[in-house]
Amino acid sequence: MGEDAELRTSPGLRVGVVPTFPYTSAMKTDLNTPIPGNTQDKLSPAPYTQRYFDAGGVKLHYLDYGTEGLPPMLCVHGGGAHAHWYDYIAPGFTSDYHVRAIDLQGHGDSDWVDPPAYTYVDFAANVDAMVRQLDLRDFVLVGHSMGGAVSLVYAANHPGRVKALIIVDTTVNLSPERIAAMRDVGSRTGRRYDTQEEMVAKFRLRPGSSNAAPEVLRHIAVLSGRQQADGSWSHKFDRNVYGTREVNDLRPNWDRIKIPLLLVKGAQSERISPAVFQDVKSRCPQAELVEVSASDHHVTLDNPREFIAKVKPFLTRMR
Repeated sequence: MGEDAELRTSPGLRVGVVPTFPYTSAMKTDLNTPIPGNTQDKLSPAPYTQRYFDAGGVKLHYLDYGTEGLPPMLCVHGGGAHAHWYDYIAPGFTSDYHVRAIDLQGHGDSDWVDPPAYTYVDFAANVDAMVRQLDLRDFVLVGHSMGGAVSLVYAANHPGRVKALIIVDTTVNLSPERIAAMRDVGSRTGRRYDTQEEMVAKFRLRPGSSNAAPEVLRHIAVLSGRQQADGSWSHKFDRNVYGTREVNDLRPNWDRIKIPLLLVKGAQSERISPAVFQDVKSRCPQAELVEVSASDHHVTLDNPREFIAKVKPFLTRMR
């Protein structure tokens, strides 16, 4: 879940309020550990407003973290994930930006589509619909995992709209073997759980070995399930997101990126290898790279405080 998460909020839940369920897995990251350059003593999930808009007959959902009147920042989640992947990093940017995060179609609280339409181009069209709906200009575009690939496709095909591009632990050239494995997962029937508590207790971030703190994992888990008519709980995304994935080499899109570009690597993730970064750098000489410690693929959840600290200097230079 992320490049590739499993697991709608209970109708009784209030926006931004997450019930507490027991969680026993040992995790490594302490959100209160000081990070050099970061002035926050503690991070909590950002308050938000839920909003919807119509995109060609598809109802799309997004989170609005504020702050009204400031330059826009739009965040795009990964495959099988949802907008709440940005709940813990949004507080670090709302003093300087109006931060929003979209649920792509087939994910979170946005509509599923039938027949399935879950290509990078389809998702980039979702981003474009939101950009036009809100008339976003000169905005910062942040994409994690599959959302990074979507953001790359959007930025490459809409020059002049995006001011700066931040790509977080993304592979833009998935191997045929990886695609085959994803299609296999997508072809299986999703699991059902008897209770929300059971789903939360069994929720795991994949791929990778996440270092997310227990309270972060619980927060994401609660917001990642949908209750069915029979009372059971199931994962929130359309499995066709995986089942219809195609091999697609997006690397040529780097050649069309002329704006400031930051790649963010999870220290324990191998997706942005030195060879991968050198290839990006050869196509985008302005590309920069930062690494976030104590994090695997789900960087915004594993170590949100250091993510903020590592990204802020790049953004400061953009202002």
